[in-house]
Amino acid sequence: MSDLTVLHNPKCSTSRAALETAESAGVQAQVVQYLKEPLDEAALRQLIGRLEDEPSDLVRRDSFFADQGLTDADVATVDQVVAVLLEHPRLMQRPVLVKGERAIIGRPKDRVAPFVAG
Repeated sequence: MSDLTVLHNPKCSTSRAALETAESAGVQAQVVQYLKEPLDEAALRQLIGRLEDEPSDLVRRDSFFADQGLTDADVATVDQVVAVLLEHPRLMQRPVLVKGERAIIGRPKDRVAPFVAG
């Protein structure tokens, strides 16, 4: 079993780069394609509990976010973040790396190598 889990979107270059960084470091990662296997409420809450970033940072602020009529006020609390990501899994930042009881958003890319090595 792998010590590292990567919540991955293969269409995302930053997500692909995180996997390459892990591989270069000799770390085998368990890859979860969260769009094919969306996290349920319990898994999202567990992830947020491990996240070193602010919970609201887990939500992408892209054109789809705006098209849904969402604003920062709609993702200000953990409950709101969970609700939005349950309804719209594609709004989850990527990649997200989980190692033990810690998790980070792998943006910018230079955050990944120290996390994988640490």
